[in-house]
Amino acid sequence: MSAANIFIGLMSGTSVDAVDAVAVDFADDKFSWIGSHSQTIADNLKQDILRLCHSDADRVQLLAETDHRLGKLYAATSLALLDKLGLEASQIAAIGCHGQTVRHAAPTEHSIPFSLQIGDANILAANTGIAVVADFRRKDMALGGQGAPLVPAFHRQMFASAEKNRVIVNIGGIANITSLPTDNSCTGFDTGPGNMLMDLWSQTHLGTAYDHNGDWAASGSANRELLQQLKCDDFFAQPAPKSTGRELFNRDWLNTQLSGYTNLPPEDIQATLLALTVETICEAIDGLGNPVQEAYICGGGAFNKALMAGLKQLLPAVAATEALGIAPNWVEACAFAWLAKQRIEHKAGNLAAVTGAKRETILGAVYLP
Repeated sequence: MSAANIFIGLMSGTSVDAVDAVAVDFADDKFSWIGSHSQTIADNLKQDILRLCHSDADRVQLLAETDHRLGKLYAATSLALLDKLGLEASQIAAIGCHGQTVRHAAPTEHSIPFSLQIGDANILAANTGIAVVADFRRKDMALGGQGAPLVPAFHRQMFASAEKNRVIVNIGGIANITSLPTDNSCTGFDTGPGNMLMDLWSQTHLGTAYDHNGDWAASGSANRELLQQLKCDDFFAQPAPKSTGRELFNRDWLNTQLSGYTNLPPEDIQATLLALTVETICEAIDGLGNPVQEAYICGGGAFNKALMAGLKQLLPAVAATEALGIAPNWVEACAFAWLAKQRIEHKAGNLAAVTGAKRETILGAVYLP
């Protein structure tokens, strides 16, 4: 293994539950898995991150302190990964760090677009002794793009087939799809809520971080009237490119939607939220314009048995990305290791057809140790 080819990828997603770290080897432009490590985000840090996701918590002090603490957590996670795998910092070409998104404002006619990820890359570089690539989204947005999703370029690199039209479905807090036709073209966009609303409802009524296996949702029955109301949100009808996050699909949005359904059993509401995720993903895939032959699922949603069962009813040949060589819980971290490689090699990381940017461009800023 050469230091020129080993990259670390760090990802902490919309669910704000853990930092995922992977080490991968890209020798000869091939993907070789080395290992992984996941570090839980402490509850007090998680709560500060969630506070920053709401516009009424715009405090410079809180932002700066949380940025610092996340930088240290990213460094600790990276060092734990190195220790676990018996690797030295000198063997790593760079760390690709997505950072923690606390606000994402997609381009619209009436607003200034921006995307803010925190987790001080200077601290990460200084504490690990490894070059860090971070701030991946803003260059795409400077060129008129959404800045998201960025993983479709990696999906195409790793998962495209010359024989089968595939779609990769990433179900984190937000869900997004990547269309991979046999002609090697690629499109993708956010479809709406993934696990986020189900997690919120589980936290409220079960006191758990999420609905394990989707068992609670499976115990209820989806309410079609409520489901249709949820699907009437303008986001679902918007054409691609499009992206979204906690700025739209949050507790306030959910409470407003449920105001006329206070008599529904909580498990029926959970079943309805699961149906919302399933149907908006499948309807987005149906609208791609090419017949999908295989669907591969990654992200935390791949471990929700009820969610997977719902997708299998509506999509052909559904499987987790493990069938293509990468376990579903590590795909995004691997994507940011690959994006770091693209940056170090001065290669484009975005796909203009996905984000809507004026052109493809090199993404990310390099922070030296």
